[in-house]
Amino acid sequence: MSNIPQIGQPAPDFSTPDQNENSTTLSDFSGKWVVLYFYPKDDTPGCTTEAKDFSELYEEFSALEAKILGVSPDSGKSHCKFISKHNLSITLLSDPEHILVEAYGAWRLKKFMGKEYMGVARSTFLISPDRIIAYTWPNVKTKGHAQAVLSKLQELAVI
Repeated sequence: MSNIPQIGQPAPDFSTPDQNENSTTLSDFSGKWVVLYFYPKDDTPGCTTEAKDFSELYEEFSALEAKILGVSPDSGKSHCKFISKHNLSITLLSDPEHILVEAYGAWRLKKFMGKEYMGVARSTFLISPDRIIAYTWPNVKTKGHAQAVLSKLQELAVI
């Protein structure tokens, strides 16, 4: 695993467009918790499950002053369709050049049907209000993941 930020390190800053082409930076959420999760592709089974699970828990995350940001190489247009189709309540960021994905070590060598290729490894980072990595999930399995992130946030967040 490449340059994955570790717990206690400053979270790498970023500036990348959201689904509406609005520039989004980590400092936009200063003073709030951020759930930054990386996923391979809009509207694929695992990615849809993960996005829907985070959306279903949106109110619980919001109550803890946490913002959920999903990141994939997909375009803003693709994100808008994905959000609309599945009624998602989370923000999706576009990273077609893999700048953000690489900064968080989520651009990794993957294997599928005997072939190796570079792709987005499903991973999640919980970033504290002072922009420090509070917890990491470098190899995410979608089932129950959003709830696990919420549980960790509830454990760490003192409001």
